[in-house]
Amino acid sequence: MTLARMIATLLGAGYIRPAPGTWGSLVALPWAWLVHVIGGFPLLVLATVAAFFKGWWATAKLTEGSDDHDPSEIVVDELVGQWIALMPLSLASWRMGIDITVMWPGWIAAFLLFRLFDIWKPWLVGRADRRGDALGVMLDDVIAGVFAAIGVLVLAGLYHAR
Repeated sequence: MTLARMIATLLGAGYIRPAPGTWGSLVALPWAWLVHVIGGFPLLVLATVAAFFKGWWATAKLTEGSDDHDPSEIVVDELVGQWIALMPLSLASWRMGIDITVMWPGWIAAFLLFRLFDIWKPWLVGRADRRGDALGVMLDDVIAGVFAAIGVLVLAGLYHAR
């Protein structure tokens, strides 16, 4: 397995069927927890940026010369989007000194909202996906992750405002 394929498929998680994107998002969860535990919110941000650029490179390599700009086994974009969706939890945990695992309802919300926006592809998510290139593959999940992160913040605000 080439380096590009290892990165793009998250060490082969993209080959799990059915729903490889969902599997990629699930794989992203424990990795996000590990990154957060090691270095808090700042490391999660740095790791997300690094994963974005590595994923963009790997996606471009794997789709070079192909008509399919977004093969289902490429799931590194799901990792990036899922990590963005989790950032409000990581930030709150890091700033307030709260164990991130006690925020488990937020993890579930981040996962479900990210999958919803990634599958539904509303507005800017769909626009990015329609680019038809490796950058579009990555950007649609970045935007879906941002939408999910906003949803996590709204739900947390509603829950904690009671």
